Parts: sequence; C-alpha cells; structure tokens
Amino acid sequence: MSKDEDLWHMEEDFYSKDSKASRKERKRVSIKDRSKFKKSDQDQLKKKTSLADSDGTEHLLRGRVLAILPEGTLVSCGDKEYLCSLKGSLKQDKSRMKNLLAVGDFVRIEESGGDQGCIAKVEERHSILSRADNLSRNKEQLIAVNIDQVLITASVIFPPLKPFLIDRYIIASQKGNMEPIILINKIDYLSTPPDEIDAASVENEKALYDEFLRIYRDLHFKVIPISVETGVGIEELKSAMHGKTSVFSGQSGVGKSSLINLVTGSSLATGSVVQRTRKGSHTTTTTHLVPLEEGGFCIDTPGIKSFGLWDLEPDEVASYFPEIFALSSECKYPDCSHISEPDCAVKKAVEENRISSLRFASYCALMSSVSEEHRQR
Repeated sequence: MSKDEDLWHMEEDFYSKDSKASRKERKRVSIKDRSKFKKSDQDQLKKKTSLADSDGTEHLLRGRVLAILPEGTLVSCGDKEYLCSLKGSLKQDKSRMKNLLAVGDFVRIEESGGDQGCIAKVEERHSILSRADNLSRNKEQLIAVNIDQVLITASVIFPPLKPFLIDRYIIASQKGNMEPIILINKIDYLSTPPDEIDAASVENEKALYDEFLRIYRDLHFKVIPISVETGVGIEELKSAMHGKTSVFSGQSGVGKSSLINLVTGSSLATGSVVQRTRKGSHTTTTTHLVPLEEGGFCIDTPGIKSFGLWDLEPDEVASYFPEIFALSSECKYPDCSHISEPDCAVKKAVEENRISSLRFASYCALMSSVSEEHRQR
C-alpha cells in the first residue's frame, strides 16, 4: 500500500463524515495532474544517468557509442572511431543496471594509441530505453540511450500483430522520456497473404488491424502502416525520422532491419520468419547507431520474444492507460485496481464499449504480470 493510501486510511479514523468526499476530490486533482508520474520517471533517470564525476575529464576526447562489440566498445569521435575498454573505476559501479554502457551514450575517452581508447566517463543521459533482464528480472538492461523516439515495429499476419507487446513498448518509451511511434509493417499481406495462411486467419488479422488503428489513433498515438514491398508509408517514416535519433524496437521477424536498409541505404542482415511458428528469426545480434544522410541517427536492436518492464509498480500501471486513468476517480474505491472490485467505473465503461476491450485486456495482463513480479521481490 502506498504512503498516500496510508494517509487516506488514517484520515478515516478522524473524519468519518466526509472522508469519502475528500478522498474523491484528492483523486480528481491527482488525475488532472499527471506530471507527478513524469517527475517520478525523471527522478529515476537522474539516479542512473552519470557513472563518474566530471572533474578531470573535460580535456578528454568526447564521443558517442556506436556499438558494443565482443572485443570492445566502438566510439565515434568526430571523423575517427576508437575501440575502447572501460576504465576500472567505472566497472565498480554497484547499480542494478546489467550493462553500464549503451549505444547512444556520450562518453569521454583517453587515447591509448592508434584507434584504441579507454572510456573514463559516461555523460548524463536525457532518455533511456530499457527492460528487465530476462534471466534475473532484478537488473535493468539498457537497450539504447539519448534517443528522441522509439519506432515500435510490429507486423501483421507473419508474424501476427501483438497489441499487448506494443503497449509494453509504449510504456517503456514514456517512462524513459521518449516519444513512441508505432510502425505496422507488411500490410501488403492483408491483400496478398502468403499461400500457407488460411483465409480465416487473414480475416481475423484484418479485423484486429482495423480495430487497432482506430483505437490507438483515437488515443493520439502516431501509427504508420508500412510495406517494404510496395513502399507504402516509407516517405512518412523518413519524415518522422528526419533530424531525430530513433531506435527501432520490436519482436523478431517484423522487418526492422529491412526498414532501416530501405531508409538509410545500409546493408544490415535480414532474416525470415520461421514457417511453422510464424515467429521471426534473430538477425540483429548487436545494437548499432547508424547516421542518416539528411540528419539524425537510427538504432537497430535485436528482436525479442518478451519485454519485461523495468521498475513499474502495480499502482502505476493505470496512469499509462489514459482512457482508464481518466475514469479512476469515478470508482467506488479510491485504490480500485479495476480488476475485481465492485462498482468499478472502468469495468462499466468496458461493458458499454466506451473503453476498448482490447486495451482493457492488455491492462489486465500487465497488472497480473507486474503484480506477480512485485510479489517475488
């Protein structure tokens, strides 16, 4: 139970006559001021943004991490690239981060001869895309940092659209101070599906795709339907990326590397979808920062099968579903989870189709996942 909720219960003992009304009013004011969630996220960013003091490093070369390779960290300093190790003092960091460096980091390096160097300082980060480490769930895995927007890449039919996974990426983007942009690739499959996909599956996917577009655009998320094969949406994507640092993220097989190749003219390896499971094969094994000719950068990331959100409490989940959050003050109980409580305004809105059942199912699944992780700590 949160500190605020403890205070609410204490007040009930002393002000029983108007306790319900006062709680309702506080909840109404709280819902109007969503900045507290943003401030909380920014406070978390500040705690993990700098791994060394600034003293004594101003004279060193400043560069940006392009890739983290088995043999070292590739850092770009102007027109020269250095393969760098990490200074011993930085390795002693005792934070809960699995990796101390990420693609996009701005660093200060000491030259050690030729194209070799040593990273002496990691500068403060203004944004972080991360997830819970798949193995321990107790460490934060940095994916990319100092980026402006996350290009959440999904596809239809092959592999199929997964709104639940997209919602997790949206939340990670917002927590990390980045704008989420949703790319739905392979839309040409809706009219010319692969031979092995039956007609019923195609119709179901079309219905889901249409519903998804309507719901997420109504919620003011930017959604770009795309086809690498036909070129639909490519110019809109290029425009969205112009002058920005973007990271492509999503499950394996949705076409991230193919999109980057088309947009940048690079030649990243691309893979195919496993026929039996309709799941993607991993082609990107490391994260790379790729410059754009017309300004900006993009980052390709390895595909994932699951995305565990880092540092998300159960009582925070609703704040990332604005349509649910807006009705929370109308529930009978101030701390309503919208799962099992009676007189829940959110569940009533779902029944009346004022809140999408698709989004509510995503909310419930995430609440279950986060609550389970919270209990295991």
